[in-house]
Amino acid sequence: MKVIGEKDKEKLLKKYNISEKDLPVMFSDDPASRALDAKAGQVVEIKREEPTGSNTYYRLVI
Repeated sequence: MKVIGEKDKEKLLKKYNISEKDLPVMFSDDPASRALDAKAGQVVEIKREEPTGSNTYYRLVI
């Protein structure tokens, strides 16, 4: 899990042709957000290993 930079955030939004408001959210007081020191407006990238393979999820911190 990591906070992605502004350039990567813009690439992500452009790749999927979405805006920030279309991303699922994560609250800034969430324990994972606090552990990453994520601020409102930043995007967190979450990678999970699952039996079917690796999946990547993104959350907008609010």
